[in-house]
Amino acid sequence: MNRRGFLAAMAAAGGRTLVGQPAEGPVDFTLRIGAVEVEIAPKRFVKTTGYNGSFPGAPLRLDEGRPVTAAVYNDTAIPELVHWHGLFTPPEVDGSAEEGTPFVPPHSRRTITFTPEPAGTRWYHSHIYAGRDLHRATYTGQFGFLQIVPKSEPGRYDQEVSLALHGWNPYLAPMGGPGEGSEGTLEVNYGAFTVNGHALGGGEPVRVKPGERVLFRILNANATMAHRLALAGHRFQVIALDGNPVPAPREVDVLELAAAERIDAIVEMDRPGVWTLGEVDEKARKLGLGIVVEYAGRSGEPQWAAPPNPTWDYTQFGGGGMAPEPDERIPLVFKNKWAGNRWVDHWTINGKEYPKTDPIRVRTNGKYRLIFDNRSDDAHPIHLHRHSFELVSVAGKPTAGILKDVVNVQPRTQVEVHLVANHPGPSLFHCHMQIHMDYGFMTLLEYVDAPGTGMKHTHG
Repeated sequence: MNRRGFLAAMAAAGGRTLVGQPAEGPVDFTLRIGAVEVEIAPKRFVKTTGYNGSFPGAPLRLDEGRPVTAAVYNDTAIPELVHWHGLFTPPEVDGSAEEGTPFVPPHSRRTITFTPEPAGTRWYHSHIYAGRDLHRATYTGQFGFLQIVPKSEPGRYDQEVSLALHGWNPYLAPMGGPGEGSEGTLEVNYGAFTVNGHALGGGEPVRVKPGERVLFRILNANATMAHRLALAGHRFQVIALDGNPVPAPREVDVLELAAAERIDAIVEMDRPGVWTLGEVDEKARKLGLGIVVEYAGRSGEPQWAAPPNPTWDYTQFGGGGMAPEPDERIPLVFKNKWAGNRWVDHWTINGKEYPKTDPIRVRTNGKYRLIFDNRSDDAHPIHLHRHSFELVSVAGKPTAGILKDVVNVQPRTQVEVHLVANHPGPSLFHCHMQIHMDYGFMTLLEYVDAPGTGMKHTHG
C-alpha cells in the first residue's frame, strides 16, 4: 500500500471517527476551503485553493493556553485536512491522517477544538497527498500565519510585519546531472513567486518610518523550495527560529528558510529610501519573490544590492552548554531510490519507504538523540509533528538551546537533535518537501508505553 492508498483508506474511515465530527454551536473562527483567484501582479492571476477566499489565509492570533473551537468547511471535491503546524495538539486534531486525524469530507464541515500552545510564530496548512498533481496540498494557497500570543510579551518593536513566501505554477522538469542515479530525475520548478499573495512590485509596500524597529515574521510556505532573503542596506537581528526565542540573537545579512521554517527578525530602519526585501537568487526575485520596503516621504524605484555575507548557520544563534545525555541514540539515515528517467525519486528512512518505514519508538518523558544522517544530494527540511527538538550539532558543529520543529539537513550532512518525548500519541515525522513526503519520506514516532492514543500504523 502506497501513501495514496493509505490515505484513501483513512478518508473512508474518517466518517466513522468520533473526534471532529460535524457539530453545531459557537466557534472562535471559521476556515472555508474553496477555490480562489488572486491578481498577483497587474493582469496576472493565479487560480488555486485557499482559505476564506484568499491566500494567504487570514492571520490567526490565538491566546496561549485558551481553548478554541474552529469550524472548517470543505467546499472542494476532495477530502481535506488542516494541520496546525508547530502546536502540541492531540493527534486526533493535529491534521495528519497518518496520526488518526479524520478528514474533512468534500462539501462538509467539521469542528475542531484544541488548546493553542506553545507561544510563538506557527502556521496552518493543508496536509494531504499530492503526488504528481501539483494543484493539491502545499502547492495550493491553503496556508496562513498562526500567531500564538504569550501570556506576557515584552514588545520590543514599533511595528510587526508578517510575510509569507510561496511559489506558483509548479511543474515537473528533469534536473539532469550525474551522480546517485539522479540524471533525468523530475523535480518541482515554479513559474512565479509571491510574498503575501503578490509578486514583487504587484502589491502595497511595507511602509516604515526612520528610527522604527520593525519585527518581521517570515514564513516559507513554499511546497519544496528553500529561500534566502536580504533587505538591501539593512541587517536582520534574528530573535526566534520556528517561533522559539534563540539563546543568542545575532545580526545577519541573509535569512535562509527551508520549506515550513519561520524566522522572527528585527530590523532597525536607519537607511531612508525605497528598498527591495527579496530573494538573493536573481531568477527567483525576477519571478516575483520580494516586496518593496518604503520609508515615509520617499519614492522612486526600489533599490537592490547583493548582501555582503550571504552565509547562514543555525549554530550562531545557540548558547553555551550541552544538551543532556540521552537515554538512547536513534540513527535515521535518509537516501533516495532512483525510479527511472523522467520520473520522481522515492525516499527511504533506514532503507524503507513509507508506509513500510519502521516507526521511531519512544517512551513517555524519555530523552532521545535523533541523528539525521542525510546521504543524498538534496537538502531535507525535517519536521516532527506535535513536538519541538533542540539542535545539538549541525555538520559536526556543536550548539545548544535552539528549539525548532523543522531543521534543514544539508546534503551529505548530519544533524543531531535532542528530543524529550513529552506528548504521547502517534506523531508524524517527515521531510516537509511535499514531493519527498509523497514518495516515501515519512514515518511515525510512536510511544510504546501509551497504547490506544491514535489510529494504528498500517503496513501494506
